[in-house]
Amino acid sequence: MSIYRQFCHEITDESGKLKKLTTDFPDNFNFGYDVVDKIAEKEPEKKALVWCNVENEEHIFTFADIKKYSNRMANVFKDSGIGRGDRVMLILKRHYEYWFAAVALHKLGAVMIPATHMLTVSDLVYRLKASKVKAIACTAQNEVPEKIKEALGQTDLNAKLWCVQPTIDGFENLTEKMNCASEEFERIETAATDPMILYFTSGTTGYPKGVIHDFSYPLAHIVTAKYWQHAEENGLHFTVAETGWAKASWGKIYGQWLVGSAVMVYDFDNFEPKQLTQIINKYGVTSFCAPPTVYRYLVRKGIPDMPSLRHASTAGEMLAPEVFRKFTERTGLSLCEGYGQTETTLLMANFDENDAVAGSMGMPSPFYNIELRGKNGEKVEQGQIGEVVIVPDKNGRQPGVFTGYLDNEEQYNYVWRGGVYHTGDAAYMDENGRYWFHGRFDDIIKTGGFRVGPYEIENVLTEHTAVAECSVIGVPDSLRGQAIKAVIVLSNGYSKTKETELDIKEFCNRKLAEYKWIRIIEFVDEMPKTISGKIQKTVLRKKD
Repeated sequence: MSIYRQFCHEITDESGKLKKLTTDFPDNFNFGYDVVDKIAEKEPEKKALVWCNVENEEHIFTFADIKKYSNRMANVFKDSGIGRGDRVMLILKRHYEYWFAAVALHKLGAVMIPATHMLTVSDLVYRLKASKVKAIACTAQNEVPEKIKEALGQTDLNAKLWCVQPTIDGFENLTEKMNCASEEFERIETAATDPMILYFTSGTTGYPKGVIHDFSYPLAHIVTAKYWQHAEENGLHFTVAETGWAKASWGKIYGQWLVGSAVMVYDFDNFEPKQLTQIINKYGVTSFCAPPTVYRYLVRKGIPDMPSLRHASTAGEMLAPEVFRKFTERTGLSLCEGYGQTETTLLMANFDENDAVAGSMGMPSPFYNIELRGKNGEKVEQGQIGEVVIVPDKNGRQPGVFTGYLDNEEQYNYVWRGGVYHTGDAAYMDENGRYWFHGRFDDIIKTGGFRVGPYEIENVLTEHTAVAECSVIGVPDSLRGQAIKAVIVLSNGYSKTKETELDIKEFCNRKLAEYKWIRIIEFVDEMPKTISGKIQKTVLRKKD
C-alpha cells in the first residue's frame, strides 16, 4: 500500500471519484525521514529513480539507495556547518545528485533553493543577495561554476561551494565527499512549519519574488501525482522539467514517491522529440507530463507508438486544440491540462481523461476550496469572469499554499487580502462546471466597453500554421480605449508580408466575435521572455 495514505484522508463518491482530500500529519513531518527512509525500511529494493543521459549512461536507484546517498550527503553538509534554517542553492540540472541533495537538505532542516543553470550572472547576483545563501552545490556544465564565482564576487557573501562529478577549481567535489561519508545519519528534529524550499518566481512584472513553502508542501502534491498525472504504484512517471523549476517538485519527486511511483529522469540539454519517445518506450514509462511546447513538436514531427504510456498531462502555457486533437487521434490518450502557481500546488485540472476538453483548466482540485470572486470580493455567477481565489480551511491555514514571500510581508498580506488567497488569474465557469482561463488581471484588454482575455485570442492564433509563437496585448486606441494587437513570431517558410498579415487576421477574425478582432499585427524575430520562458507582456506593452 502506498505510503501517502498514512498522511491523508480521501473521500470518494460511489464511482470512486475523489470528492475531497485532507492531510493529517505529525508536527515534525519531514519527507526525508517519514517518506523516503520509511519506504527504504519496508521495501528497500523498491525502484525510486531511473536515470539516463545523452551519453547513454544509466543508473537505477532504489529507495535504499536514496536513503544511503542522502544520508552520506547530509553528513557532508552537516560537517560543513549546514543546519536547520540555512539556505542552500542547488543548480544541478537533471543530474541524479539533485535527488540525494534535496533529501539530504530536508533531513537537515535546511532551506533548499533550486535554480536553473540558465541564470545569468546578474540573475545569480540578485538571488544570492536576496536569499543570503550559506552554500551552493552546482553542475560543472554550462559554465555554471564560472558564473557563480563571478556573481559571488559582486556580493559580500562567503558561501561554501560544491560541484558534482568533476573537480572544479574553487569548488569542493561533492560527489567524492559523498562517497567517503558515513551512511548513518541520526534524525534531526524539524517542524512541519519550518521553511523547506524557496523558489524564485519568473518575474514577469518585476524582480522575481522568493516563494517559501514549508515541510508540509510535499503532501499537497498527492493530488498532483495520483489524480492528475495518474502516477501509479510501481509505475514510472516522466516529467520533463529541469530541477531548477517548481514543476520539478510537481513531477519529479514528492507526489510520485508518496504514491509509490518511480521517477524517470532523462538528463539532456537540447530538446529532441524523438529522444523523449525513445526513452518512454525503452524504460516503459506509464505516465508523462510536459509543457504544450513538447506536444506541439511531437505532433509536428510524428508520434510513434508508445505502448507502455497510459496517461499524458500538460501545464504551463496555452495548448492549441489542434495539438490536443492530433495527439489524441494518434495515441488514444487525452491530454489532461492542469493549472497552478509557484505559490501553490495543482489548483485545477482535467482529472478524468474521458472528460478532458482542450483549453479548459478543468475542475477545482478536491484539495482546495476554490471560488471565483469579483473586484469587491463577491462571488460571481456562472459564465461571468472572476478572479480565482483560494478560501482557506476553518483553521485559517491551507497546506500547499506558500507561507511567505522572502522579505516581503507587505506583498504577502496583499495577496491574502480579505482572508482569501488571490491568484491574480481571471477565469469563468461554464454550465458543466469547467473553468476556462481568461488571462492575468494585469493582462485583461478593455476594448470598446468589453473585457477581453488575451488567452482566447492567442488560442485561435496558434491554429494558423504561420504562427510559431504569439502574444496578444492591448494598445492605446482613441476610438476603443484599447485595440487588440498580436505580436507574432512566424513559422519557418513564412515571410513578414502584408499578405501574411491579412491572411492571419482574416483567419482569426472569422473565428472571433467582432469585439475580439485583431486590429494590429507586428511580426518579431523573437519574444522577450523571462528566464523560465514566459513571454513578458509588460515588455511588449512598453514598446507601444
